[in-house]
Amino acid sequence: MVTVLFFASIREAIGHDRETIVLNDIESVGDLLNFLRAKGEHYRDALAPTMRWRVAVNLDVAEITQKLKSGDEVAFFPPVTGG
Repeated sequence: MVTVLFFASIREAIGHDRETIVLNDIESVGDLLNFLRAKGEHYRDALAPTMRWRVAVNLDVAEITQKLKSGDEVAFFPPVTGG
């Protein structure tokens, strides 16, 4: 299992801030994205390839090719700017 966290506008679009996913055939962040997008329109819209978002695995910024293992924490969040 992995814990998936959603932040800011992604959380608002999906309607909750976290969920637990059993990995089964999910091997990478890309697989996880495909799984989440298949859950419905809110996920597809919030995590669309055309939307600006980032992903971190265990607090480290990751790419969609990042492999996942049980116990990982995966976070999706919009890019942040500061001033």
